[in-house]
Amino acid sequence: MPRVVALFRHPVKGFTPEARDELVVQPDGRIAGDRVLAFRFADATTPEDRDGLDSWPKSKGLALESFPTLAELRLTYDDTARRVRIMRGDALLAQAGLDEDGRRELSEAVTAFVMESAEAKRLRRPGRLPIVLVGDGERSRFQDRARGYVSVHSTASVAALGAALEQEIDDRRFRSNIVIDGVEAWDELDWTGDVRIGDVRFTPAGPIVRCLATHANPDTGVRDARVLTTLTSRIGQAEPTLGRLLLLPGVSGDVDDRSGRGGVIRVGDEVVFD
Repeated sequence: MPRVVALFRHPVKGFTPEARDELVVQPDGRIAGDRVLAFRFADATTPEDRDGLDSWPKSKGLALESFPTLAELRLTYDDTARRVRIMRGDALLAQAGLDEDGRRELSEAVTAFVMESAEAKRLRRPGRLPIVLVGDGERSRFQDRARGYVSVHSTASVAALGAALEQEIDDRRFRSNIVIDGVEAWDELDWTGDVRIGDVRFTPAGPIVRCLATHANPDTGVRDARVLTTLTSRIGQAEPTLGRLLLLPGVSGDVDDRSGRGGVIRVGDEVVFD
């Protein structure tokens, strides 16, 4: 029986994931505490509003795609206290709340880290400094897509990719919310009917076309795996794809139609196909 083997959320867009024992899927289809904050560039606007739906392109702020060294940082978020903690190895870079002083402290710590990295030149480009921590820490506003999606991939697909690359590949590279086992490689790309994970029912949406962020080692930030070209040239995909988007039934792109059932997903939950 297919089961959930790992769960992740990403409190700050473009930064490292938090492993979780359970995730709450909200009625709008988004994960509670996922992408609720972002470090935006100075010349970036507030999150785009597309027909009443929030989204936030990676180009508006710091993200692993362009700043892979960010993978060295370990970031955790306390939902109750609204506090962010940023570690680099055993060193605490910053720990602060979301008031004005706390946001400044967190932004300055991240800026200092990037300015000492190989990506410093990118951050010095016109309009990028100073970076600002935005978001209320509660609303999941900083998604790549306007609709409320949950992402999933299988350990078998990652293992097949690793075999093609002839190296071990970590699931965290793909920044999925849900990782499952007990299915064959690439099976998730062929799902057609609804899928139930724990007590949450989803409708499969599109496959996930991957970006350069997957090349970065999730511990060091070094781009040490040619994921995109391996998916297309060695595995034979038309586009570099790994994983699937899931949508709550009844949640659409309309402002007045974004209320599905939601629920809680836990590590060990069964995955059942209709």
